[in-house]
Amino acid sequence: MKLSKHLLLFCFLATLFTSAQNKEITLEDIWNGTFRTEGMDALHSMKNGQQYSVLNFDRESGTTSIDVYDYKTLEKVKTLVNSSQLEEIKYFTDYTFSNDEGQILLATEVEPIFRRSSLGKFYVFNTKTNQVSLVAEEKIQEPTFSPDGTKMAYGYNNNLFVKDLNSGKTTQITFDGEKNKIINGITDWVYEEEFGFVRAFEWNADSNKIAFIRFDETDVPEFSMDVYGDKLYQTQQVFKYPKAGEANAIVSLHLYNLETDRASEIKVNKAYHDFYIPRIKWTNNPDVLSAHFLNRHQNELDLWMIHAERNSANLVLEERDNAYVDVTDNLTFLKDNSFIWTSEKDGYNHLYHYSKDGELLNQITKGNWEVTSYYGYDEKQDKIFYQSTENGSINRDVYSIKLNGRDKERLTKSEGSNRASFSADFSYFINSFSSASTPPEYTLNEAKSGNLIKSIKDNDKLSEKLLDYKTSKKEFSTIHVNGNDLNMWMIKPANFDESKQYPLFMYQYSGPGSQSVSNSWNSSNDYWYQYLAQKGYIVACVDGRGTGFKGAKFKKVTQKEMGKYEVEDQIEAAKQLGKLPYIDASRIGIWGWSYGGFMSSNALFKGNDVFKMAIAVAPVTSWRFYDSVYTERYMTTPQENPSGYDENSPLNHVDKLDGDFLLIHGTGDDNVHVQNTMRLAEALIQANKQFEWMIYPDKNHGIYGGNTRLHLYTKMSNFIDETLGDKREQTEEVKEEKVKIKG
Repeated sequence: MKLSKHLLLFCFLATLFTSAQNKEITLEDIWNGTFRTEGMDALHSMKNGQQYSVLNFDRESGTTSIDVYDYKTLEKVKTLVNSSQLEEIKYFTDYTFSNDEGQILLATEVEPIFRRSSLGKFYVFNTKTNQVSLVAEEKIQEPTFSPDGTKMAYGYNNNLFVKDLNSGKTTQITFDGEKNKIINGITDWVYEEEFGFVRAFEWNADSNKIAFIRFDETDVPEFSMDVYGDKLYQTQQVFKYPKAGEANAIVSLHLYNLETDRASEIKVNKAYHDFYIPRIKWTNNPDVLSAHFLNRHQNELDLWMIHAERNSANLVLEERDNAYVDVTDNLTFLKDNSFIWTSEKDGYNHLYHYSKDGELLNQITKGNWEVTSYYGYDEKQDKIFYQSTENGSINRDVYSIKLNGRDKERLTKSEGSNRASFSADFSYFINSFSSASTPPEYTLNEAKSGNLIKSIKDNDKLSEKLLDYKTSKKEFSTIHVNGNDLNMWMIKPANFDESKQYPLFMYQYSGPGSQSVSNSWNSSNDYWYQYLAQKGYIVACVDGRGTGFKGAKFKKVTQKEMGKYEVEDQIEAAKQLGKLPYIDASRIGIWGWSYGGFMSSNALFKGNDVFKMAIAVAPVTSWRFYDSVYTERYMTTPQENPSGYDENSPLNHVDKLDGDFLLIHGTGDDNVHVQNTMRLAEALIQANKQFEWMIYPDKNHGIYGGNTRLHLYTKMSNFIDETLGDKREQTEEVKEEKVKIKG
């Protein structure tokens, strides 16, 4: 009797365990937050180097707080501010300290403009008096403390303003700002999107000068989008958008002197025509400003040192490349105003040390690997801290090295993706680590050795939750394609049987310098791939030529011919994978978003003997439709390179469509305009090619909001089932039976 009881209990537990392991991921799970990871929001290292602050949100009360923690103990030391104690503010979504940390800028009522830009109501909280004051009645852009904490500069209606925080007086410092004409101190659409910044003004160290970039958009063509909304009549959003080969904004560099209340234009002693100013930064000398000047082809970058008082400029560094020069935020000035710079001039991205006059002192890092992030220089230890791919291009590790390039040390130990946030005095760093098998975990580490001090936060609960689901391992490998070893991952069904044949569904992005094959934790798409694997698909991703982190030659081979070599690699990779005994070569599909949609369209059209279906989401269909800065960086202008633009445009290959095609776009896409999809749809119609499509009203390039993502992925999943899955097989069998009966 005892034995049978134990046996029954064992059987019950075994059944329970098995059923738990077989729980299937649903599309609802993916988009309702079931697999959300815990993180550390708005981490800031306090000036003392011994403490850090984070933004905490209380879901129950709907309030936010800035809490300070001790690095050594990880215990909460104090709360600097809690919105529950502020009458004026229900909650805030971000914060910024003044240099002395005596004041905190709190962001509220933030509304997005484009990808990085936003408007908001901002308050200054005084940590000594606990008083809070509104910066401006209007919603403003990019409010920034002066280094001495006595003033605040910000943008409003395309002009710049300075507020004296002691007296409360606000001074307007530019007056010619006008929508779709002149912008002062805030970037235009294309700078924001492609050079990755919004605030185009900078305080000097003495808080008495502001340098800013002025954009004259007068001659830039306008783009308009209908916004359908829920009213009787639609509205229209009109903004300046320079497409490839069209007029850019005319940029100029200006200086406002707070002591004289005068603004003046800064000139350099070199004639530039049709150029960019993608970065400005003051040196430690309050009278010397650095500025990047970049030609329109983006293969000539000049670094200028401008002496504000003398109104003179010295050209200290010239970067030249046959393809293009990357613009970064890595320029760092040391105490003597010598500077650290990153460059690909030896074929890989590395760190260099230059004198203040631009004389090369030494190349700090060397090797057939890339520096991927620069964290800073600690003069006390004479150490530079950076992240690189030295441990494999799909991995990231944190290293230290001396300024002279000696005593390099790997500080992170776990293989995967490591990212550091250093304390202000470089004595500690918080390491954010994840891999394909480990969700994000945050640890406190000693900066000197990298040794672990203690764990701060992990996602063990998520790991435990995932044990209940039927998931498959993401397998990393390389595949030899067109003379190159390409990084690849593959996900197979959990019940994979090598004697069976499975349909293959490929994903790629493929844009210049991008990476889709990385040893890091799941994105939402990864859970979707697990969902597809549950249904019997093999999912794979290959990073072809043109992608990043394998050297400049590999990345820049696609120059002037975007969509040629990348597509050839996807087609050849699919052919090779189709020869594997467990892949059904008659059922191979591909998908991508944005650049990936451009790629998947071309792959289906040009590789119609390999791919049986494709999904293109928000695709570029001709580079003639895309913005000047991005497109011309890799293609020059359409006037100079018409064949490069046209020979690899999906619009010119629609006649080759011989499979199933799903085309998807949002009408509110300010980045890749829905014009791309409309033109491709028309070309397909005139070629008498049948296809499926889905338009999402008023949705931007991300296509999200409410149930939108769930709807989108349901649509795509159903299309995959209908074209590659068992439904397709059943349909084909029915067709064959009908033919037999008819015969």
